[in-house]
Amino acid sequence: MTNQEYLNDLFGMKGQTAVVIGGAGALGLCLSTGLGKAGAKIVVADVREDACVEAVKKLESEGIEAIYALVNVTSKESLTELREKAAAWGGKVDILVNCAGINVGTPFLEVDADKWDAIMAVNLKGTMLSCQVFIESMLKTGGGSILNIGSVNSDRPLSRVFAYAASKAGVVNLTQNIAQEFATQGIRCNAICPGFFPAEQNRKILDAKRVENIMNGTPMRRYGDPSELIGAALLLLSRKAGSYITGSALYVDGGFTCSWF
Repeated sequence: MTNQEYLNDLFGMKGQTAVVIGGAGALGLCLSTGLGKAGAKIVVADVREDACVEAVKKLESEGIEAIYALVNVTSKESLTELREKAAAWGGKVDILVNCAGINVGTPFLEVDADKWDAIMAVNLKGTMLSCQVFIESMLKTGGGSILNIGSVNSDRPLSRVFAYAASKAGVVNLTQNIAQEFATQGIRCNAICPGFFPAEQNRKILDAKRVENIMNGTPMRRYGDPSELIGAALLLLSRKAGSYITGSALYVDGGFTCSWF
């Protein structure tokens, strides 16, 4: 076995189908590209058709086999339709990535209850419903691997993102509970907790003072690039390299969570 064959055997995803919910966003598309380059067929699932079309074009330009499907993550019916479309195209769903998310920056006393509910609905309820829908089919097709997206503030405070932080804390706890529930049934569930990767949902809350605080609290003194999430995703989703990893929350944060001074 050559070195390349060894790595392909350890991390490769040839013959597998991956559904990436939120796959048309910056982080989701990057993860889709990484999984596709490792051999997986990709179903880009998102709420915006124009973004989905563009994402599939980008994936195909990289030689990745891909389709898209529109989805509302707060609707179990919509998620079930996504699952059936993905299975009809790819044979079965082996990998699920829950990357949909929204955010808003507001001082605590100004937090609007409707916005709180909307963030919880997409970030936490959407992740729960998606896991529920896809685990149901994975149990019938030999198992699978799930990757949820937490955050560095899943377990520590960060000003002005109260609903987002609470939702991501819930995602990590949900990940651990799912992992425990299905560990003996061929299903693994893990989370990546990214540090600061400026994307559509958070650029609007990054004022100069906030950027300064983030850089001071990040030992690497820079933002993350979405491509720096791919290695962690491949490890956690790989059948072989990640075979004994479930219930983990892997921080990819430039050292933010180990920095105190």
